[in-house]
Amino acid sequence: MQNQHPIQPPRAKQTDHVREHHGDRFSDPYTWLADPQDPQVISHLEAENAYAESWLEPLKPVADRLFSELRSHTQETDLTVPVRIGPWWYYSRTTEGAQYPCHCRAPYVKGEQRPVPDPESEIIGEQVLLDVNHEAQGSEFYQLGGLEISHDSTRMAVLYDVRGDERYALQARDLSTGAMVDEALTGLGYGLVWSRDGEYVFYTRADDAWRQHQVWRHRIGAPAEDDDLVLQEDDELFNVGIEMSSDERWLLVGARSATVGETWLLDLSDPTGELRSVQPRVDGLDYAADVDGEQILIVHNGDRADFDVATAPLSRPARAHWTPLLTGAEGERILGVQAFSTCLVISMRSNGLPTVRIIPKLPAGFGRPSGTGLDGETCTVAVGDNPAYDTDAVQLVLESYLTPRSVYDLEVTGGKLTLLKQRTVPGYDQKQYIEERVWVAAEDGVAVPVSLVRHRDVSKDGTNAGFLYGYGSYEISMDPYFSARRLSMLDRGVVCAVAHIRGGGEMGRSWYDSGKMLAKKNTFTDFVAAGRYLVDSGWVASDRLAAEGGSAGGLLIGAAVNLAPELFRAVHAAVPFVDALTTILDPSMPLTVAEWEEWGNPLADPDVYAYMKSYTPYENVRSTAYPAVLATTSLNDTRVMFTEPAKWVQVLRSTVTSDQAQRPILFKIEMIAGHGGKSGRYDTWRQVSEESAFLLDQIGATELLQI
Repeated sequence: MQNQHPIQPPRAKQTDHVREHHGDRFSDPYTWLADPQDPQVISHLEAENAYAESWLEPLKPVADRLFSELRSHTQETDLTVPVRIGPWWYYSRTTEGAQYPCHCRAPYVKGEQRPVPDPESEIIGEQVLLDVNHEAQGSEFYQLGGLEISHDSTRMAVLYDVRGDERYALQARDLSTGAMVDEALTGLGYGLVWSRDGEYVFYTRADDAWRQHQVWRHRIGAPAEDDDLVLQEDDELFNVGIEMSSDERWLLVGARSATVGETWLLDLSDPTGELRSVQPRVDGLDYAADVDGEQILIVHNGDRADFDVATAPLSRPARAHWTPLLTGAEGERILGVQAFSTCLVISMRSNGLPTVRIIPKLPAGFGRPSGTGLDGETCTVAVGDNPAYDTDAVQLVLESYLTPRSVYDLEVTGGKLTLLKQRTVPGYDQKQYIEERVWVAAEDGVAVPVSLVRHRDVSKDGTNAGFLYGYGSYEISMDPYFSARRLSMLDRGVVCAVAHIRGGGEMGRSWYDSGKMLAKKNTFTDFVAAGRYLVDSGWVASDRLAAEGGSAGGLLIGAAVNLAPELFRAVHAAVPFVDALTTILDPSMPLTVAEWEEWGNPLADPDVYAYMKSYTPYENVRSTAYPAVLATTSLNDTRVMFTEPAKWVQVLRSTVTSDQAQRPILFKIEMIAGHGGKSGRYDTWRQVSEESAFLLDQIGATELLQI
């Protein structure tokens, strides 16, 4: 849909500002756009939103159809599979018309098998713990950062955020009366753990650079100034996190950089006691530990880059006492271990896909590891929600691009699998679609896995529209998952692809290492190779390919269009990290110092500076025809500042030679939201439907297939 009379795109004023490092001078005239308190900045952002709306408003009928399809493929009134904690079953409800879930519990009857009640049915003894719809009243944004029940089941603590900046406030409630017993704390980070007696909670705080660096102990009902600092991490390369051990007896405090880990233990029965380190940090040794009775479980890279599992006595946890338990085979990346009374569950990657191994406990040690029977060529198999240590069955989750989320119980003894629930997708016929994985030769000859999904009536004839997604950073993998949004694309004949590029974790630690620091460009060339494969193989027409990525994936999109602008017809860069060099040069910015282990330190190293400057999107926009661009972000995003896409679109508009009446460069910013966009499910669906409408319009795929 060509917009014949758009309003003029906003042109930000330019100021004299030069960034100078290592003898290099770079003119950066839009640095003034960084201050969200500046009325001129807000005025400019509002003008950007008005310009974006002038393009998106004519697409509203398309967006409305996509939104309706999302709703039609969703069972809006539903509930999660209940999980048992002590004398209660815990689950969440969603109700048609309600933006947020309702967290509930119902009594457990001894010996009762896990119930999976009908979503429409009344559950005897149901107690509503937290109706998020009620909590969110009056707030444009509401996000839960944590919900934890005390060990005696009488108290609940929640972390919540109403701005989108991921700085949380704490509420604690008495579950027998519903009374609020604590609202003293604000500005908290992630993580919340109760002491055994329910009198204390442990939490984290972040510094001005948004690095979680402290663990605190808070007595319920006491003023915040009485809280005790449990641990402070002063090394700026490390972030701290907290969780409860699998056997529910210990507070685990973990500090990790990109290459080194350390774990401390604190007895939750003695909440004012002292921390003790499992293994003091050693350069190059990355490990995480858990506690299972009188033994420590350690996942570590001490002997293999892709990690192994070891055990050690609780009384002697240091590395000198680690005994190998499971060594991964070639091509296997071990991710974690969770202990239960009857077994250990190993989360890992094999052949590029997530899977699970079970190690049964025997009277004299452990049995042989076994699979689950759920593996498939394009399937994600993961550990589900298993909060109870004492169990004879483990919850597992299977999902693929075409298989809706399916929850199973796996009996530890005998290995019997029971399907508890598969996500209901009204109007969906899986037989109408095909999913597969192909291997694409990268620029340097490395084989890169690419997942393809299409309607069965789409053929490789060189005429189809295509959609390519990627990320490729922080060893984060883009694993198969079911998406109702994707169904709308498939039903319009779009060939959907996910490029599992280097910098992610799909193929193990070496896959990550070969897409970071001074090898980062592999991430971008891998993505371009995947896009060229779609066109050269005949799956996608040369002028009908769209691409999308968010956060570090937004950096990917910006770098890819600079490398191969002719390859893409339209791109969506969500909360994009497109001014990466400017950010990584500033240690005062959120997360920067820790990020030096991902990108390198351009402040200290001229080679890193030159390398980053050669690929970061903001500095490398070319004077040639570009695809249509939609950049989206949120004013309160802490992870990637809104100023990055704000500056980027200004340079794009003033540099590219393409007809912007045909291929617009749009920037839309949510004034109250976070890194993930809006919070309510209907608001989220509206947002993604609008973004999809823009891409589908640009690649000529707004109409359903005629079958």
